[in-house]
Amino acid sequence: MAPRKRRESSRPISNGNGLGGCEGDDATSPPAPASTSQAQDDLFLPAQLSHQPASVDLTDLRPQNASPLNPDALSSIAEASVRDLLHQGQSANTKASYATAMRYWSAWFATRYGQPFELPVPIPVVLQFIVDHAERMEGESDGRGSSDRPPRLVHDLPMQIDRLLVETHFKGKLGPLALATLVHRVSVLSKAHQMRRFDNPCAYPGVRQLLRMVRVSYARRQVRPRQQAALTRELLEALLETCDSSPCGVRDRALLLFAWASGGRRRSEVANAIVENLQDHGERGFVYLLAHSKTNQEGVRDDTVQKPLVGRAANAMSAWLQLSGVQSGPIFRRILKNGRILAEPLAPRAVRRIVVERAALAGLAGHYSAHSLRSGFVTEAGRRQMPPADAMKMTGHKNIDVFMNYYRAGDLLNSPTARMLEGE
Repeated sequence: MAPRKRRESSRPISNGNGLGGCEGDDATSPPAPASTSQAQDDLFLPAQLSHQPASVDLTDLRPQNASPLNPDALSSIAEASVRDLLHQGQSANTKASYATAMRYWSAWFATRYGQPFELPVPIPVVLQFIVDHAERMEGESDGRGSSDRPPRLVHDLPMQIDRLLVETHFKGKLGPLALATLVHRVSVLSKAHQMRRFDNPCAYPGVRQLLRMVRVSYARRQVRPRQQAALTRELLEALLETCDSSPCGVRDRALLLFAWASGGRRRSEVANAIVENLQDHGERGFVYLLAHSKTNQEGVRDDTVQKPLVGRAANAMSAWLQLSGVQSGPIFRRILKNGRILAEPLAPRAVRRIVVERAALAGLAGHYSAHSLRSGFVTEAGRRQMPPADAMKMTGHKNIDVFMNYYRAGDLLNSPTARMLEGE
């Protein structure tokens, strides 16, 4: 597709409506202070109070009908406000995962102990939770596995309770939890105790040691978490081939290229992308301002928040904006089966669904998700031996170890040390 002629501009464009998935996608200096002590006080007092005459009683400034607060404890109103601010500062995914974890703790505790779940939780309960959900080799500790039958993998959650938790949809399937899920459930319980200022059973040395040994035993058995396959450029091209000229096809093509080419955006970042943060630079392309992300929760503006979108990715974005007429608000929006574009934005889960469905249409083997775009970008950068610092600036990774896991995976077969048998 030839690039659309665009007037050079560095201002945010206004193109907005909202898409979602096709239905089913789902000047004078101040006077010097009189003394050092006064200068220190001025730092902590409001300007209108810091230079009041000494004879003024500041308590007189309190309205007559207002009850004085206790400086050693929060009022109930302030406590509720703190909870609201803490809650609103969390991402939707974090809140959902915490809620799911606490629902499961409540259900498991009720079925295991026959009483309602409440905090604080005794240490033995946490230990029981771990052995109920962690898989281990039966009899290894006392040698029973070396007798008539070999050791077998077991966990302590009774089958009838396991079935009940699955049937009531508190648990996805029978059997032990995945190691990452088990560790997350304990972490959420720990956080709940910290927030309520209760003694934290999860910080007990015996609990921490048990979790560490669980990780070690899983590693010895070479149990690894299932990772989603990386969508490197070649595989991404296969997904793009499935995108036709329909509204869904045009949108999905723009979405996939935006997510991949701008540094492997997370699904929430794609779903939350807005036109107001998209700067049109004419034929040169776009620059997207990533004002908020998982690694930039406070919206700090630095040289990593600007994400370039050039070439094919810019052309695909232009085609989508032109077709949709989006001038403000969410860039990617839901589309009904009849092709009608809604004002409603795509949900993060719809971004995942688009990747999964396009991968299936392309006939790709393996398990894919929205994260495949992010890991694919880093893996491709490793293959092409792009400078890691430049690639990290695009992805926004703060943890070099996490980044290099994917980067090295892409560069392994290019390593000279792997080719010492080849040639001179």
